[in-house]
Amino acid sequence: MSAQPRKATADVVMYGTARCPYCVRARALLDSKGVAFDDIRIDENPERRAEMEDLSQRRTVPQIFIDDTHIGGCDELYALEYAGKLDALLRYA
Repeated sequence: MSAQPRKATADVVMYGTARCPYCVRARALLDSKGVAFDDIRIDENPERRAEMEDLSQRRTVPQIFIDDTHIGGCDELYALEYAGKLDALLRYA
C-alpha cells in the first residue's frame, strides 16, 4: 500500500510571469511539494501588477503569499524550505 500524498491546506498565491527564472524556480518548488496555488500571471494580466505592488510593497516578481502573509520572492521561499519552516506554513493535512 503506497502512502497518500500530503495536501497543503494553506492558501498560496504567487504573482509572477512565465519567463522569469525566479518564478519558474518558485513554481517548481511549490509543485514538487504538491501545493495547489493561485498563479497570478502579471504578464498575461498586467492590470494585476498594481495589486501585487500594493500588497507586497515590491515591484519584482515573484511575490508569494501564504494565508495572506507576504513571504517575499523565490529566495525567501527557498530559505524557508532550507530552514525546515515551509511545511509548517503550508499546513499539511
